[in-house]
Amino acid sequence: MDIKQIQELIKFVSRSGVNEVAIEQKDFKITIKTNQTPTVVHATVPAPVVTSAIPAAAAPQPVSATETKAAPAAEDTSKYITIKSPMIGTFYRSSSPDKPSFVNVGDEVSTGKVICIIEAMKLFNEIESEVSGRIVKVLVDNASPVEYDQPLFLVEPI
Repeated sequence: MDIKQIQELIKFVSRSGVNEVAIEQKDFKITIKTNQTPTVVHATVPAPVVTSAIPAAAAPQPVSATETKAAPAAEDTSKYITIKSPMIGTFYRSSSPDKPSFVNVGDEVSTGKVICIIEAMKLFNEIESEVSGRIVKVLVDNASPVEYDQPLFLVEPI
């Protein structure tokens, strides 16, 4: 299974409403979990197992229920636009450790401006803003793994 097939599988799982999918082949096993509220509560939930078929940075990372529920209760984010990750990879706020961040809280961005880099399969992909506005919050720590469609930034439209 290549990275494109995995990305398509993740898209399908997130749209289908299924909370967990596990696929096992000869020397490959992957478990994909969504952040959606499960309809049935299980006493134990197995951790995802990924073999060497996928680099660690490309593997989806589960998010605990406490992390998902804490953020919405803190503030009302309905007036903001969320910029989401277009791929699985590692999130970087700058082009190198000694360079300044592409954007910080309070910066204004326009459509097409580079806002971060996501490394996937040893390729550094510049992620451009799809909206114009002011950065209100950076939702991911530098050098953290991100999933497809994971929120990265909150932007207040201008």
